[in-house]
Amino acid sequence: MEHSHHHGDAELSQNQQLVMDVLDRSTGAMSAYMILDELRDSGFRAPLQVYRALEKLIAIGRVHRLESLNAFIACSHLSCEKIGVTAFVICDRCEHVQEVCDDSVSQFLADLAKKTKFQASKSSIELHGLCNACEAG
Repeated sequence: MEHSHHHGDAELSQNQQLVMDVLDRSTGAMSAYMILDELRDSGFRAPLQVYRALEKLIAIGRVHRLESLNAFIACSHLSCEKIGVTAFVICDRCEHVQEVCDDSVSQFLADLAKKTKFQASKSSIELHGLCNACEAG
């Protein structure tokens, strides 16, 4: 999955750009150690270098962390940072990850927060199962 958009005008450090490039080229979610393996020839030696770059990329909305997979994926929607809710559909067989931004999900969570008198700062939803291709196969 090639990602071509860029959020904001944030200037990236060399390490952040290298990590972003790896995630942009990736066909799926990657762990920090997978990213590190890809970047060893670029001078990366320690996981901390990857985690620092990922932390900044997440903060500026260029990367998402998939909690259930302990992995990272490049953001594929310009609007997700405005909506504040990101949902992921994750195939348990082929590991394909699809990012979904949907106003109805955002509205449901906003209503839920209001009803429970909860001030939400962010949310991420991960739906696991089988994609159409794997279910048919």
